[in-house]
Amino acid sequence: MQSLRVTMQERPWKMKRSFSRSTLGGQKGFSEIDLKLEMVSQDALRRTLFPLGGLTKDFVKKIAAENRLHHVLQKKESMGVCFIGKRNFENFLLQYLQPRPGKFISIEDNKVLGMHKGWFLYTLGQRAKIGGLREPWYVVEKDSSRGDVLVAPRTDHPALYRDLLRTGRVHWVAEEPPAALVRDKMMECHFRFRHQMALVPCVLTLNQDGTVWVTAVKAVRALALGQFAVFYKGGECLGSGKILRLGPSAYTLLKGRSRPSVAVEGSSNGPGDSPGRGPTL
Repeated sequence: MQSLRVTMQERPWKMKRSFSRSTLGGQKGFSEIDLKLEMVSQDALRRTLFPLGGLTKDFVKKIAAENRLHHVLQKKESMGVCFIGKRNFENFLLQYLQPRPGKFISIEDNKVLGMHKGWFLYTLGQRAKIGGLREPWYVVEKDSSRGDVLVAPRTDHPALYRDLLRTGRVHWVAEEPPAALVRDKMMECHFRFRHQMALVPCVLTLNQDGTVWVTAVKAVRALALGQFAVFYKGGECLGSGKILRLGPSAYTLLKGRSRPSVAVEGSSNGPGDSPGRGPTL
């Protein structure tokens, strides 16, 4: 990197040390960077170099080509399950986990549509390959206790959409937590939970234990427990929290259930765990 820096010293970019306690959203092609930095400590950020801070991936490849750094140009992208290479995901997991057969069940009529080798092989929102069925079905819920995978018949089925979630204690990058959130107990911002997804407008509600309720302005597809909700405001990455609870799906609300259940990761309830203390479900 040092030799490249010298060779390209006349270029309109420089290696800069970050003395700021905040991080910015990634440039085009590097949008995954803020999903990595949102859990980095402030002390580490003060000592971190961001040599490619303002550059797109295409421009970096152009620099590499001009300097005959062909190994950079030929390097494969890191996509999906990083570093395991191109392989069948189900077969890969079953090398390490014992199969736990269960049923594919329609969320609309509770009809058993087929069998699977383990609920852990599926991600919310993905297409479920069910033997004997020609039309596509999509994973909307997983019941780890029974081993069932609930599916819906369309990629835009309302069972895939939710507008409410609760995180664990949030790691704030610049302020702990932001002053506006402390003052008003609520704050408008944006969030995402997957690499390269569009930012979603939302309202954060701060709880006494440092967790937050996140209410999306518009229902979001395929929210899942265990993912990280990463928060942004004005192009700045504020921090993140692990998704531990989910509000009801749009399908549940459409069916008019008076007090729908809330999906929870883990069985213990901490301070403020009741949905009643957050936004109304």
